[in-house]
Amino acid sequence: MKPAAAIDPPAWMSHADTSAVLDALTADGAIVRFVGGCVRDALLDRPVKDVDLATSDTPERTMALLEAAGIKAIPTGIDHGTITAVTEGRHFEITTLRNDIETDGRWAVVEYTDDWAADAARRDFTINALYADADGTVYDPVGGLPDLKAGRLCFVGEPAQRIEEDALRVLRFFRFFAYYGRSQPDTASLAACSAMADQVVSLSGERVAHELLRLLAAPDPLGALSMMAAAGVLQQILPEATRIEPIQMLRELESSAELEPDAILRLAAMISEDPKTGAAAVAAIADRLRLSNADRRRLTGLVAPPVILNPEMSAQEMHVGLYGLGRTAFADLIWLTWARLGVAVSFMPHIEMAASWDIPNFPLRGDDVKELGVSQGPEVGDLLQEVETWWIAGDFAADRRACLRKLRDLERQAAGTSPPD
Repeated sequence: MKPAAAIDPPAWMSHADTSAVLDALTADGAIVRFVGGCVRDALLDRPVKDVDLATSDTPERTMALLEAAGIKAIPTGIDHGTITAVTEGRHFEITTLRNDIETDGRWAVVEYTDDWAADAARRDFTINALYADADGTVYDPVGGLPDLKAGRLCFVGEPAQRIEEDALRVLRFFRFFAYYGRSQPDTASLAACSAMADQVVSLSGERVAHELLRLLAAPDPLGALSMMAAAGVLQQILPEATRIEPIQMLRELESSAELEPDAILRLAAMISEDPKTGAAAVAAIADRLRLSNADRRRLTGLVAPPVILNPEMSAQEMHVGLYGLGRTAFADLIWLTWARLGVAVSFMPHIEMAASWDIPNFPLRGDDVKELGVSQGPEVGDLLQEVETWWIAGDFAADRRACLRKLRDLERQAAGTSPPD
């Protein structure tokens, strides 16, 4: 494998943790190189989060070398040749060079090799099949460098074969296009994704959710989502959420407010605005994608909210919404509602109020009811709820003394007694 380019080694390549891992892995003379995303992003001068390494040593030998150097080694994917080295500052995923000798569309049976070109040939995209030495020498066995420069996303070799090896690559194609595509999509790759779109239904919900949410978190996912819909892929994984138009307005709002892209908020924008239909859609999506309980609750609160926002709300109505939802959920709902209604309206008063109004705490507790002689049970909660409803209707103006007075009046009414003269 001949050198194809060179880069000035970024700081992470010469970091003490990186050097310690490389020293351990090469102690017996094995060739070890950086591979995949870290090389790709270093070439684009983008931040590198995950550092992956490729080695000609077997996984067992890799673990032994790391442990001999006092570095923690975890067999995270040892059946597929992957070990994770754990240092104080970073995790390194180390994979033995390999061939895929048998695949079922989800997992592969592998055999190890010392052939770097063979290892590159079984990777997904050309831009992910780049290798680099610690001195910055870059190797490109499948033509990834010109594709990376052109913003072109291409499968390694025959697209249909790559997808047959792992159907998740259909979703990865669109996710990587959202982050790295700057030209028209590769015709053969896109055609293969469209022809094999139905294969994604065999994937686990967790794997689909991982790719989908990362795609939605891209700075601009619209092009990739449009291609997914045109290829029939989006309908396979999200039949209940194919409305991508509101995301354009949501992106503009995020940009103007300097907000980070929010995958869950963008997913909510794709779901029906009808609360009943939306709630059913969230249930189906959350079940299929195995979303966390937190993401399920957040999606439900967005598409079937307990409060409906509109641009003409009074200050008191805004207060009620903010009190009931909390600051984060209220802000989420503002951005989503604004994105759906479009530029013709403004929710700036809502945003300003949400930033400046101190959400009050209801001044009574259960003990206040019990001190009136009310026994424990539903009546305690009922009385508190009645006072809180009265307090909210008064725009939260009543203080603790006034709330206690209202509580006593309600308790006497419930007991059928009259207040003292």
